[in-house]
Amino acid sequence: MKKASLTETKNRLSALIDEVREGESILVLDRGRPVARIESVVGDEVAPPGRLERLERKGLVRRASKPGSGLPKGRPPQLEGDASALRALLDDRETGR
Repeated sequence: MKKASLTETKNRLSALIDEVREGESILVLDRGRPVARIESVVGDEVAPPGRLERLERKGLVRRASKPGSGLPKGRPPQLEGDASALRALLDDRETGR
């Protein structure tokens, strides 16, 4: 959910409404405190017509060339010995890589 100050909402209302049309929800803050939420009356279950095409033009999504083409095949690799994927992730975060 995107956040916008009361002043920003007043100055950019049209642009924020465009974002809401594309599925974004806006939390309006007054001096850092939430006072309102702007969201689509259509809801999440129905995408506006042409939304996928707009996202493709912006380069935010890309359709699969064939169904299921991006999914890995077979069983996932198994860790050896006492290796831990979580430990590796935490180590990477600690070292800043």
